[in-house]
Amino acid sequence: MKILLPFLLLVLVTGGNAQNIMNNPGSNHGNKFEQLGTILPTPNEYRTASGAPGPKYWQQRCDYDIRCELDEKNLKLTGTETLTYYNNSPDVLTYLWLQLDENQHSNLNNANYQDASTLGRQLNTTQLDRMLDTKVDNGYGDKIAKITDATGKMLKYTINKTMMRVELPVHLKPGQQFVFTINWSYMISDRLGMGGRGGYEYFPEDGNYLFTMSQWYPRLCVYSDFQGWQNHQFTGRGEFALTFGNFKVQMTVPADHVVMGTGEGQNYAQVLSAAQQKRWQQAQTAKEPVEIVTLDEAKNAEKQKSTSKKTWIFKAENVRDFAWTSSRKFIWDAMPTYVEGKKIMCMSAYGKEAYGLYRKYSTKVVAHTVRTYSKFAIPFPYPVAQSIEASNGMEYPMICFNNGRTNKDGTYSEGTKNGMLGVIIHEVGHNFFPMIVNSDERQWTWMDEGLNSFVEYLTEELYDNKFPSRMGAPFTIANYMRLPKDQLEPIMTNSENIVNFGPNAYTKPATGLNILRETIMGRDLFDYSFREYAHRWAFKHPTPADFFRTMEDASAEDLDWFWRGWFYSIDPCDIAIDSVHHAVVNMDASAVAPADANRPAGGNRGNRGGNRPAADGTRPIDKPIVNSFDDLSKIRNREDKNIIFLTDADTSLRDFYWKYDRGIIPYDSTIRVEAPAGAAPGGRGNFGGGDPADMATKEKYGGLHLYEISFTNKGGLVMPIIVQFSFADGTSQTERIPAQIWRKNENHVVKVFVTSKEATSIRLDPMRETADIDESNNSWPKVDAPTRLELFKARAAGGRGQSTGTNPMQKLGQ
Repeated sequence: MKILLPFLLLVLVTGGNAQNIMNNPGSNHGNKFEQLGTILPTPNEYRTASGAPGPKYWQQRCDYDIRCELDEKNLKLTGTETLTYYNNSPDVLTYLWLQLDENQHSNLNNANYQDASTLGRQLNTTQLDRMLDTKVDNGYGDKIAKITDATGKMLKYTINKTMMRVELPVHLKPGQQFVFTINWSYMISDRLGMGGRGGYEYFPEDGNYLFTMSQWYPRLCVYSDFQGWQNHQFTGRGEFALTFGNFKVQMTVPADHVVMGTGEGQNYAQVLSAAQQKRWQQAQTAKEPVEIVTLDEAKNAEKQKSTSKKTWIFKAENVRDFAWTSSRKFIWDAMPTYVEGKKIMCMSAYGKEAYGLYRKYSTKVVAHTVRTYSKFAIPFPYPVAQSIEASNGMEYPMICFNNGRTNKDGTYSEGTKNGMLGVIIHEVGHNFFPMIVNSDERQWTWMDEGLNSFVEYLTEELYDNKFPSRMGAPFTIANYMRLPKDQLEPIMTNSENIVNFGPNAYTKPATGLNILRETIMGRDLFDYSFREYAHRWAFKHPTPADFFRTMEDASAEDLDWFWRGWFYSIDPCDIAIDSVHHAVVNMDASAVAPADANRPAGGNRGNRGGNRPAADGTRPIDKPIVNSFDDLSKIRNREDKNIIFLTDADTSLRDFYWKYDRGIIPYDSTIRVEAPAGAAPGGRGNFGGGDPADMATKEKYGGLHLYEISFTNKGGLVMPIIVQFSFADGTSQTERIPAQIWRKNENHVVKVFVTSKEATSIRLDPMRETADIDESNNSWPKVDAPTRLELFKARAAGGRGQSTGTNPMQKLGQ
């Protein structure tokens, strides 16, 4: 037997190599495992080959002193800002570039990036007006009154669409600073009607406005070592590259308005009532959110509409931007949280329309987000974090605008609640990426949206182990990756040129990072490297190369194959089982004969696999919907005894749906409810197997089963091969083969596995970890994938925004 076993192995392995040679008579590999090399910029004294800032790294700074007044009656904002620009570069500057983002709404000075259009069967008047009014000024956009230097001398400037160049009277040398003042105004746009990130929302029921003031003042562009001025036009999609600095901002608004803004309020004693000021002091040490401005006070203000004015003053240090909001509709609550002993005031402001959701959840979720991101990135450095309900989803330093309103009766759907939780986590999380780790959003959207969506996923997973996260779990990106090639772009594509923006810039990079963490690198190695990146580039301007290099430098993992495949290509993962050869070690015979040799596996049935969890539609509730959301991260989180989920630590967050999904409130199969759905088949199994080369005794090796499996890389993206063997007794065994198995042949691989029992079935990627786009070729014997009709039936509605229609809270009178 000592002779026969090596002979058996030799036959199997040699047969596998022969098959590869036959199927691939040319080169047996391309460039999938080659180093990125010249694709990445050459390291220099500003940015090192390790991914860290170099010894001569520099960046500019700009401080702002702004005074503005909100004219609610005429929907106009007027302001004056004094800027102090510090030239920390080694270059001599002759002009400065500023962003005029409000010109997005101008029909004359917008970026004019047009998309193709077709003539449909219907056309509304707004669309027609936009086509007609291309020559006559619509009145929107920044109106620059004058620009002067510190002595009052007029400065020459040129406006090119959404950018403005200011000519310097003398050259600005390295180490020098320049002070100048801009007087400006603009008509505030209807944000819901005209689009955009800032503007007003009008509430006809009570005749009031809610103003979200963002991208509202002329802002310095970034001047950097890697591209000079970042003055690409603002089209409304690609967001911002901004310079860090200190802000002092004074906003004059109607006296009954509540103002929330970036940084810390400096004159609460002057703008709050005595009772409100007392509540603010109570909130400093509160364990639960305290209403600074109460629901009753907000309702009274809605009715009275003061004609007097007040000026609110805010200061913020070392931030890249400043945003604020103003309305008499606001309820304002606050409580502190702590990160490494430092107090951060977590606050929310919202109208009565959102009271049923925001009062219970918002501020606590802000606190949870700040704490969780601080664990995975850097400790939160700012004193404040705020969530504002404004039927929006947009982020700025220390403040963000979100959504989530109840029905008029105070009830809400589960989709609305989960959508609200997700958007709060996402937008508060942007404080870290890109407000602190300050990447260039206009050029590389994925560096802020993708990285932030990934940590959002981690934060949602730690909120509640059964939270239906939409981004991160690999199977959620499979539908996108199986699209026709002409509908896909690499992640490394400028944001203005992406067709499917959300999946490309948010979901795919987030999913890729989760695959690195859970499947390729492991949690400890990934988390250390990701934190290292955040620490290295906090309050600096990183590029993609800095991220890629840091992740490898801190982990000793060569990940160029992953960056090349996941970020630079559009190849999907589709690994298929082609054939299975089975042999049994017979210790009592004079030879080892193959058993069931050359049994075929199921062939490819095309793109019929049900890989993506349902995202819309409805279904009857007859079992806990949360059972559908188990993925590898959720399982590992449950097994980690050090993890305490927020809904376990704070049971006040367990609402009607938390109990309803768990059967605490009885199920009613006649009710149809909004909720995402999806399934992750198979169990985790256990790692096992032995090495046949060490076989020595009959007791140890008799009856072992050997499986030679042939795999084909049909999608083109190389990924680890994860194989689960299931046995008749209900147990299973999982083998994990790193992606480097493909390094010598990127198309076909044959691999021998050993089990102690005969397998009844074999499955590739049982926990759906690799975003495989066709699961119909992942099983032996063949298992049919769900049909399209079955997938449609399983879908359930989610969404972010306001609750609509009937929901279980109303049906059951909760």
